[in-house]
Amino acid sequence: MENRQYDISFIILTWNSEKYIEKCLQSIDTIKALSTKIYVIDNGSQDGTLSALERIKGQLIHASLEIIRLSINRGTTVSRNMGLKKACENSRYICVLDSDTIVNEAAIMQVAGILASDPTIGIIGPVLKGLDASIQNSGRAIPTLSLKVLKVLPLKNLRERGAAKEQIPKIQDVTNVGYLMSACWMMQASLVKKIGLLDENIFYAPEDVEYCMRAWKHGYRVCYAKNVSIIHAWQRLSRKKVFSKHNWEHIRGLLYLFHRYHCYFNKPDYVHYKN
Repeated sequence: MENRQYDISFIILTWNSEKYIEKCLQSIDTIKALSTKIYVIDNGSQDGTLSALERIKGQLIHASLEIIRLSINRGTTVSRNMGLKKACENSRYICVLDSDTIVNEAAIMQVAGILASDPTIGIIGPVLKGLDASIQNSGRAIPTLSLKVLKVLPLKNLRERGAAKEQIPKIQDVTNVGYLMSACWMMQASLVKKIGLLDENIFYAPEDVEYCMRAWKHGYRVCYAKNVSIIHAWQRLSRKKVFSKHNWEHIRGLLYLFHRYHCYFNKPDYVHYKN
């Protein structure tokens, strides 16, 4: 076990991420005010991702990088948990991050500062902006069966009603949301020790919804910091093919979530936001 203690560890999954991972890791390496560790778990990439990781590893100046190689795609929960287990033992903060993000020191410092100042917050995330500067709806209402059905119906006005149901007004600087997309989560390592690792009954999604609901159930808030932003290229793998393993696993994960938390039609009472 590594003896060094880090201010923050980043947990990043890669799967054929050669196009994105270099910029992501280089952006983390610009952080100088905090000691940083990066755990990259590769889910059996078939492109040049692993070669890129080895090359980048020798170029990093401030961040320490550990690469965990898997022979097959183990999904988002089993793989991320491998990094979370390590990070819990040697870090104060943990940032779960997608490989297609670009962070900056100011944003990381700000969200860590918000966490440090408010022990009621379990998970916090910044604004996610696309490469075109568009703002993504990354802090959302808890999904219900009716919301999900509306979003896939062929009529545009019904799909728009479904999309509206998952919107939460971001009025305050730090706003409660049902859940955050796991493209960028910041949390204290102590939270993982208290509420556990990601639910490995879910292969791909909605592991982000489940973990945020678990945080709420344990009395922690899940929050969106509207004055802090990072870049998220957003590959949106589940939308590339209608009939795909990603989409099937998403549907299966949703049914598991609805059953576990009894939220087919309404969010649980312990999740506190207005929508």
